[in-house]
Amino acid sequence: MSNTVETPSAGAAAHRSSLSPLAGKPAPKELRVDVARLGKEYFERCPDLQDPNQLVSFGTSGHRGSPLQGTFTEAHILAITQAICDYRRSQGTDGPLYMGKDTHALSSPAQRTALEVLAANNVETIIQQNDGVTPTPVISRAILVYNSDRKEHFADGIVITPSHNPPEDGGFKYNPPHGGPADTDATKWIEQRANQIMITLIRHPVIHVIGSFTEEPDRTTAGVC
Repeated sequence: MSNTVETPSAGAAAHRSSLSPLAGKPAPKELRVDVARLGKEYFERCPDLQDPNQLVSFGTSGHRGSPLQGTFTEAHILAITQAICDYRRSQGTDGPLYMGKDTHALSSPAQRTALEVLAANNVETIIQQNDGVTPTPVISRAILVYNSDRKEHFADGIVITPSHNPPEDGGFKYNPPHGGPADTDATKWIEQRANQIMITLIRHPVIHVIGSFTEEPDRTTAGVC
């Protein structure tokens, strides 16, 4: 039997050594982001459809990117949200959609964009009061609580967060009625549909209103780019 015992002081020292030297301190200037520039790029930058990196890539952790690289713009969120509306319709999911966001600078703009699309699709959407933020597990629990003992009209959710990604990034995730991250069948469907929609939105100078997306537009509004 070993007589080696880690003393409290040794354990505390090991814990301290694992902490970032920036922990508990204001971010240095070189790590700060220009929030105004991020917002401007989010709304005004048009993704380059010839660059595969700028297309929607909706994995199990959702779509992540930055407007500074053309990978997280309003065009992406318009298309992804419409694709989610189309997906939930195809699955017969017609209950409320719970939406949460974190404190990343792009989360609020993305939420505003998504809410417009959800409203156009007549999706009842529940968000935190007073424009507040919501931890991801709260959205999962809200979905599960609402769906418990139900046999129809299930709820699902969207979480707007890039998780641990840098401050200049945004993220957009879909949680189906089981409350957890969407499986690969769902994310592949959403990704393909979102890219189809985004390509149409960008290539046509006049496009139809989000909310009634078809291959042949019947109502028109200004294009996104």
